[in-house]
Amino acid sequence: MKLVLAVIQDADAAALIRVLSEHAFEVTKLASTGGFLREGNTTLMIGVPDTRMDELKRHVGQTCRTRTRLVTPGVPMGEGGEGMASDPVEVAVGGAVMFVLGVQEFVKV
Repeated sequence: MKLVLAVIQDADAAALIRVLSEHAFEVTKLASTGGFLREGNTTLMIGVPDTRMDELKRHVGQTCRTRTRLVTPGVPMGEGGEGMASDPVEVAVGGAVMFVLGVQEFVKV
């Protein structure tokens, strides 16, 4: 048995929870914040038998897509701090980060 902590974009949360529920995965949703953009995201806690890990990864990969966003960095333009670059930069966001932990015991009361 594994415990998967899947950190995903808020935009993908509802769709992924629906897909996982349709395929009999039990999911607990946690609101979280992080990443270099400091935006809200969603962390899902999912208990998974070892035999279903590949299936879970497939569903997450098909549902949580990478997007591009324009952000304006606050990056100094020169060594002497002559100013800040203000041109937007396109960055990739989204997808999913999955932490897979071994579970010693699982009790459902």
